[in-house]
Amino acid sequence: MPLRVIAGSARGIELRAPRGRGTRPTAGRLREALFSMLEAADVDFTDTLDLYAGSGALGIEALSRGAERCTFVEHSARACETLRANLERTGFADRALVVRGQVERWRATGDGTHTLVLADPPYHDATSWTAIERAVTGALTDAATIVVEHAAREVPPASLAGRSLWRDRRQGEGAVAVYRSGPASERGETG
Repeated sequence: MPLRVIAGSARGIELRAPRGRGTRPTAGRLREALFSMLEAADVDFTDTLDLYAGSGALGIEALSRGAERCTFVEHSARACETLRANLERTGFADRALVVRGQVERWRATGDGTHTLVLADPPYHDATSWTAIERAVTGALTDAATIVVEHAAREVPPASLAGRSLWRDRRQGEGAVAVYRSGPASERGETG
């Protein structure tokens, strides 16, 4: 099944996935459920950060739904090439910055402007949670939301980068853990 932008200004545009087994694009149903949940919660997409970007499907979906800018971080040269082509195809190249680097070594600028972090690390890499936290420390707004895709059988940490687990939604083999700031009464149940 082709990888396509689900909604927004680039709806229906086909995205290419990098060749090989080095990346695992987020399934369309999981992306659709995730973005529906984020929009229903009035998450701010303004300044998005897409870590372990691969094809860029998550960040491109945010751009299509109104993000003003998105920084994509990906270590694979082949994936970065595919990502840049996807940004050209969707018309978002002027609102995007593609950084070739490993999330484990990269740090977002400490200016506190990122409003949404989307991370799709390799499944079964226990170090990715720590790498994500280090990469975004000091770079988020107070109300920023962090989303991490993970294997459905994996239990995500209760907090990440000063935010509490708000939702953990499973879809087939994958799941998304969503972290938000705020009092416990504002957070929802997991499951």
